[in-house]
Amino acid sequence: MPGNDSAGLPSEAFFIPGTSSFTEFLSAHRPGLLPTAPPFPPGVRVPADRFPHGTTVLALTYRDGVLIAGDRRATMGNLIAQRDLEKVHPADDHTAVAFAGTVGLALDMVRLYQVELTHFEKIEGVPMTLGAKATRLAAMIRQNLAQAMQGLVVVPLLVGYDLTAPGGGRGRIFSFDAAGGLYEKRHFHAEGSGSPYARGALKKLYRPDLSRREAALAALQALYDAADDDSATSGPDLNRRIFPVVSVITEDGFERLPQTETEDLSRETVRQRAGRPDGPHASP
Repeated sequence: MPGNDSAGLPSEAFFIPGTSSFTEFLSAHRPGLLPTAPPFPPGVRVPADRFPHGTTVLALTYRDGVLIAGDRRATMGNLIAQRDLEKVHPADDHTAVAFAGTVGLALDMVRLYQVELTHFEKIEGVPMTLGAKATRLAAMIRQNLAQAMQGLVVVPLLVGYDLTAPGGGRGRIFSFDAAGGLYEKRHFHAEGSGSPYARGALKKLYRPDLSRREAALAALQALYDAADDDSATSGPDLNRRIFPVVSVITEDGFERLPQTETEDLSRETVRQRAGRPDGPHASP
């Protein structure tokens, strides 16, 4: 923050009329606090195995809204850097963001994005529309392009419940590329090194009328498939009781599924795989 004056009061920067973007406010007054400055000299590319990376995250719409989930593993080259990483975070009451990529930068970007949405609502008096939230996150990713070119890539996945959608509220999914390109996805999507396998599983399991429980099981089956073929993705760890993070957003807002519910669903997924190791077949 720009800080306080000698009397302990907010500095003059806080009283200058300006943008409703907290990121632009920091850029003008304390650019050093932004997580977008290249950490290495120009032209230097850092091997990806020097920093923890997180995968895999996915999202799918269902009958009541949208579900977003992620496995818990972070890798550093051929090493497991963390087994219980949190990759899914609420951005505000009706929006959530998950990430794949360089963990440290991703967590900083998520925290900055949370403040960005809160700051906008306090300045403007109304929350940002879901489309504007996606555009704002794309701009933040674009500011990280210099770091991405040095090997420090962050690829988020944004979901939200659009209360203003024509015909009534509905869940929506947005993906991004490392240069800040923005793409709205229909029905489901996945990011990270295990995403091709997760998307393949969701392609056969997805139905628009899934209940919350069915959507959560489909997500867990997709993460299981990703872990089956991608060493950077973890499946349910029954011994350590570490399970994927699963959250939903509906008209009532953001909700993370309780640990007990996620554990029950994870154990059911493992039981189903004992009888059918390659996973469930597509519904007729």
